[in-house]
Amino acid sequence: MTLLSMLVSACMQGMIYAPMALGVYIAFGILNTPDLTIDGSLVFGMTVCAYVTIAGHPVLALFAGMAAGAAAGLVTGLLQTKLKINAILSGILTMTGLYTINYMVLGGQSNRYLQSGTTASNTVFKMFSRTVNDIFGENAVGDINLLPLILSATVTAAAIAILAVFFKTRLGLQIRATGDNEDMVRSSSINADFTRILGIMTANALVALSGALLCQQQKYADLNCGMGMLVVGLASVIIGQVLFGKRGITVGLISAVAGSLFYRIVLQVAYKIDMPSFTVKLLSAIIVVAALSMPVIKNKVTELNGRRARASSGNEGSGGNEQ
Repeated sequence: MTLLSMLVSACMQGMIYAPMALGVYIAFGILNTPDLTIDGSLVFGMTVCAYVTIAGHPVLALFAGMAAGAAAGLVTGLLQTKLKINAILSGILTMTGLYTINYMVLGGQSNRYLQSGTTASNTVFKMFSRTVNDIFGENAVGDINLLPLILSATVTAAAIAILAVFFKTRLGLQIRATGDNEDMVRSSSINADFTRILGIMTANALVALSGALLCQQQKYADLNCGMGMLVVGLASVIIGQVLFGKRGITVGLISAVAGSLFYRIVLQVAYKIDMPSFTVKLLSAIIVVAALSMPVIKNKVTELNGRRARASSGNEGSGGNEQ
């Protein structure tokens, strides 16, 4: 694999998972809610997308996947707000239930290719269903197909633009305020339950969009694709915050996408040095720990430099007094 193809592959994967990073940023960064529905809603978006794509509607499949993720977020939000179940437990319950639902959507099997059967001369042939990539054709440089990267980047850019505008509207500001101080929101006669549910639905719809994009890119859906996705999303968000810092909402959204790209580039480098595939989860955990440790390390270095500066100035002062 050449350096160019490795970089394109990393950016393509980073952009496909970028909506998931945006969803994690909304749940953890804006709502301050540890939503564990993410692993399940990504697969839910994938399985629904596969079902609709096989039916012959690849563009509609992306929106159907988002709607599926929003429905999963609705269930989690209702468990949190109406039944007063702990946020972490609510996500676990929804994620657990989604496993059975995803299994049913796939027709009682753990994975399914985007194939439909056609009959000719009394023989059934399996053919791949058309995806969004097939509709727009190919856009290649040499042997590298750039179309999945272009499409996922376009979808991600549109998502950032819509979210940046939305979170500056009255309703968006209410969602942000709910994450900052829910008691204050309730005292202002704002329906905090509604804003929390809407925020969780938005987050899971974006996560499911990543699942739908991944499904059409790899042309199959698998129940195990969601394992560890929460860690991947957190790694992307945390890396983005380390690179850009904690700033406004627009920069926060862009930083989540940048973190997703950086994370995938690191993984591609790991594959380049022949790191076994089963070590990816461990590498993900190490990246998260390293990203979380960066602010602490920076503070320690700053504090140490300050002590050295004070010590050196004190020594110079005492030397001047002796003269």
